[in-house]
Amino acid sequence: MPSITHKARLDALSDAMKAQNVEVFLVIGNNWHADYLRYATDFGIQEGQGIAIIRADGSATLMLDDPTECERARAEISGCDVQYAPQLVKEARAQLMRSGNRNVAASPMHLLPYGLVNAGNDVRFADGAPVIERLLMTKMEVELDCIRRASKLCDEGYIVFRDAARPGRKDYELVAEMEGFFRAHGIAENFMIIGVGGKEVRGMAPPGGKVLKAGDLVTTELSPCVDGYYAQVCRTLVVGQASETQLKAFSVYQEALEAGIKTVKAGVTAADVARAENDVFRKYGLGQYTTSEYTRVRGHGMGLFLDQKPQILEDVDIELVDGMTMIVHPNTYHPDAGYMVLGDAMVVRPGGHELLCGLPRDLFSVSAH
Repeated sequence: MPSITHKARLDALSDAMKAQNVEVFLVIGNNWHADYLRYATDFGIQEGQGIAIIRADGSATLMLDDPTECERARAEISGCDVQYAPQLVKEARAQLMRSGNRNVAASPMHLLPYGLVNAGNDVRFADGAPVIERLLMTKMEVELDCIRRASKLCDEGYIVFRDAARPGRKDYELVAEMEGFFRAHGIAENFMIIGVGGKEVRGMAPPGGKVLKAGDLVTTELSPCVDGYYAQVCRTLVVGQASETQLKAFSVYQEALEAGIKTVKAGVTAADVARAENDVFRKYGLGQYTTSEYTRVRGHGMGLFLDQKPQILEDVDIELVDGMTMIVHPNTYHPDAGYMVLGDAMVVRPGGHELLCGLPRDLFSVSAH
């Protein structure tokens, strides 16, 4: 039987299909864009490609082109007919043809394989974004419970990370500590990147063997996944006592985060939140560091994927609604100190937000000895 969370998603998906007059819904996914597939099937794909066909009668077929993934799906999920399909596009077309002349939608359209997009008159797809994207962005209470639990592990995990950050240790040793912590708590999925150094550091990345030394900034984002749902936290620490330059630079991030969080409430747009953050940087003559040359986003949605809509940018006019989950993070480069990060997760509410992060918004410091 599907889990309580997956059953709730299936009911919501069925209602959305009916509202859009969709009789057959095709969902595609891979490891980097797994949330659509996970919403419909409860399967977190890791290798290869997967296509699920969801029908109005509630039946579902999940086709996978990797035999190991197929075996794992059969062991981990229920409610789907799981099929190994090395010729994935051909089998998907055959499944759709057997469904007859029905209203078919697909999502995400940009991942749709060439062989399906150019199937001629045999199969025609409507854009399935109206069916599923609002469901992905706006969480039900059973989904929020998973995200709250993941957020609690973010807080606990960062304390472990802070305590592991000692001079002489290599960045991958810190990452290994976090992997051990999350695995001990039953968490098999955690996206994590790290930065170590000073003004030369322009961002975070997978560990590369850098050795921590006195005066270094150490940045990270932790993103554990609980029952399919990700939460995230971003924090910066200094090895040793923070310098006046570092403290002054970090105060801009603190002010920007406060401004962004204060803006979050149902009815505003993602652009409003990004603008509130960026205006703080512009006030201090740092506006250029809010551009794509130095930073990617000023926050983003989170849920079945760690970085989903809405992206918090000044050109994204998606309206925030009650139940959306997101992280606000004015992460970027500072010319005097280097790359710094600071971000808190929250649930959008009509009058503001429900904060999910319990960590202080401080520039943390650890012993240099």
